[in-house]
Amino acid sequence: MSSSSCVGSDGCVGSDADGADSGMGWFPRRFSLDVLRRRSAVPAGFVGSCNYSQPTSASTVQIMTRSPVSRNPEAAGADAADPAGAELVATLTARLGAVGVRTDPDVMATYSRDRLPLAPAGTPLAVVFPSSTEQVQDVVRACADAGVPIVPRGAGSGLCGGANALDGCVVLVLTRMNRIVELDPANRLAVVEPGVVNADLRAAVAEHDLFYPPDPASYDFCTIGGNLATNAGGLCCVKYGVTSDSVLGLEVVLADGSVLHTGRRTVKGVAGYDLTKLFVGSEGTLGVITRATLSLRPLPQAPGTLVAVFPDTADAGAAVTRIVGEGLVPSLMEIMDAATVHAVEQHLGTDLGGGTGGGTLLLCQSDAGGEAAERELDVLQRVCADSGASLVHATSDPGEGALLMQARRSVHPAIESMGRDLTDDVCVPRTRIAELIDGCARISADVGLRIVVNGHAGDGNMHPTVIYNHDDEFDRARSAFDAICELALGMGGTVSGEHGIGKFKQDWLARELGPVGLRVHRDIRRSLDPDGLFNPGSMFT
Repeated sequence: MSSSSCVGSDGCVGSDADGADSGMGWFPRRFSLDVLRRRSAVPAGFVGSCNYSQPTSASTVQIMTRSPVSRNPEAAGADAADPAGAELVATLTARLGAVGVRTDPDVMATYSRDRLPLAPAGTPLAVVFPSSTEQVQDVVRACADAGVPIVPRGAGSGLCGGANALDGCVVLVLTRMNRIVELDPANRLAVVEPGVVNADLRAAVAEHDLFYPPDPASYDFCTIGGNLATNAGGLCCVKYGVTSDSVLGLEVVLADGSVLHTGRRTVKGVAGYDLTKLFVGSEGTLGVITRATLSLRPLPQAPGTLVAVFPDTADAGAAVTRIVGEGLVPSLMEIMDAATVHAVEQHLGTDLGGGTGGGTLLLCQSDAGGEAAERELDVLQRVCADSGASLVHATSDPGEGALLMQARRSVHPAIESMGRDLTDDVCVPRTRIAELIDGCARISADVGLRIVVNGHAGDGNMHPTVIYNHDDEFDRARSAFDAICELALGMGGTVSGEHGIGKFKQDWLARELGPVGLRVHRDIRRSLDPDGLFNPGSMFT
């Protein structure tokens, strides 16, 4: 039996004491859970890393921006000097209503870029907010007739500039399409619109003892449409995969305004090309996703959590290699280098183990439940200790695990407090994680800027982040960013594990794909969008 619900807004969205007694082992004097409780906004019912239980109230979609780009106010929107633009805006307003079209400069500045501050962004002609597939079709057809490009956008949580506006484009914001159209617990699937917030979907399916696995760090405000566009990952990919692993089918508006349906509702299905996976991760360059059929899983058990501190990255890397070699598949395995640990300690006003001379931190969870989870944590403890960990602590207490995870989720605000940051997103074989971290330290010395590294050790997806404080340091920061991409490719890795290519890594994608791969990508794009309507300049030129 299926049920339906609608989440979000239909309107236009703008902008201890002693360890011996508490069972907390080494935390006394070195790791203050009291500080984390005061600093962390851990919601009631929050359990562990993969957010198996969420608050029941709907989230408010937030539009995340950094410093808006400088712009000429006279160039914003359509005016008398641009009669063709004014005519398009009038057409869009007639079809979407006044609430669905905005041309005021402040609103357009808000929707002109994502969270990567350094990717190029232009001034759009207008920002539109369709509320249905039919309205998306209207926008696509009107823009196609006028020869005006479209940049699809969700909540703006991306980190690759993929949703950044072009001069004179129409930014198509999908946050008003925020209905959970159908929940089918018997078949473990949900049908949703692209503006549904990830956390809201998790909360809705949890009421049926089900679980939607994709777990981006921005889960509390990012939208499913944005997750689909970038094939977003997150903390739980080591066990549950990326977004595409949870997608059964899509509804997509193509460049001619027609609607394509891909995939199926069944567990199995091999009829025809896998067009669903073609569109997932296409960053809005092939069409506009207006609906998705998603597969769900049974709600996992509350996870057990392990944290280990290693004197150096080599020992932590050896532990990761041995964990994989033991055949373990934890639900989460995260790594933070010494610089990241220090940043989080400063941000939270606590100590994560550095007081004992520790450096690199490994954080693991098991959601197997019961004796299976205990056995998995026991093996993880043994492997970490045998690999040279100076401190190892495991807990089955959900609250303690959630607090430890809050330290991991504090990485980004902690890094932002250090200065301007340029976050990279590379993925390497898991056996070479320590080598990547050490390579980033060499790059840091070469350019004279701090680089902190954290990421998903379970799948090799690392986020080296370059810290700089002045405009005249940007060239060095970009040089470090590029050196990290080159380092990852040289290790048999990829230049993006989950953030995407956007408008900042096109040259690196071309290098990774090679001339034949790039030609095939262009041919596919040209066949679906011959006039280059959708997000031109993103991914590749």
